[in-house]
Amino acid sequence: VVLRRPQGVAEGEDGRIWVADVSRQAVFQFDTVAGTLQVFDRVDSARRFVAPVGVAPLPDGGAIVSDAELGILVFLAASGEPGKIIGDGLFDRPTGLAFDPASGRIFVADTRADTVKVIDREGTLLATIGQEGDAAGQLNSPTYIALSEDRLYVTDTLNARIQVFDKQGRFLSSFGERGLYVGNLTRPKGVAVSDDGLVYVVESYYDYLLVFDHEGQLLLPIGGTGHRPGQFYLPSGVWAGQGGRVFVSDMFNGRVAVLQFLGEDL
Repeated sequence: VVLRRPQGVAEGEDGRIWVADVSRQAVFQFDTVAGTLQVFDRVDSARRFVAPVGVAPLPDGGAIVSDAELGILVFLAASGEPGKIIGDGLFDRPTGLAFDPASGRIFVADTRADTVKVIDREGTLLATIGQEGDAAGQLNSPTYIALSEDRLYVTDTLNARIQVFDKQGRFLSSFGERGLYVGNLTRPKGVAVSDDGLVYVVESYYDYLLVFDHEGQLLLPIGGTGHRPGQFYLPSGVWAGQGGRVFVSDMFNGRVAVLQFLGEDL
């Protein structure tokens, strides 16, 4: 059992690592405490995952998974047992996910619709953030998203930037620009925000993990193209986890890289 093309990655409060593997058409669960690995490939008793991309852990130990091809969100129990399915008919291509435990709302990047949709746990549409375009607050193929306190970070992939909204969908700011230099964003994918306010952005085209401060100033580039530890080959999702650990879906290397933040001396 190996990872093939990991995309979304997330760490639950219990330390379990969830990975959506679009090539394996399954969701991997690594239990770092028990030292076990499980692979879940079913949406329900009749269907399998086709293109699982986004994953968001839940407080009860389970997770929500988006299937971009089926156009649905699937609730998985901590055991991997598939449960409720929501969003059928609502999304064009759901990808990145974020769950807000305070409100129970789910934020979903709908890549093909150029929006972020906000739904409740029953699948009711509560709000739509963004529309097609390149002006402030508009989106062009958003992929991954992250929640941090009262802010929603959206990877506006084909506009080559990160946009920041409040939880009500009001545009606050953006950072990043297209370019040829390290620190520019050409094909940004995963985004994550650590407890200390560092913003991690996967620049998939140039195979870097870029670290920004909360104002969007570049602090540190990590990686570069390659197969050795610390290098990436078409990375995708990223998650800022517990204890300063950062997880990166290193897609074409078929692995998840785990990095450790060592301090403030950036």
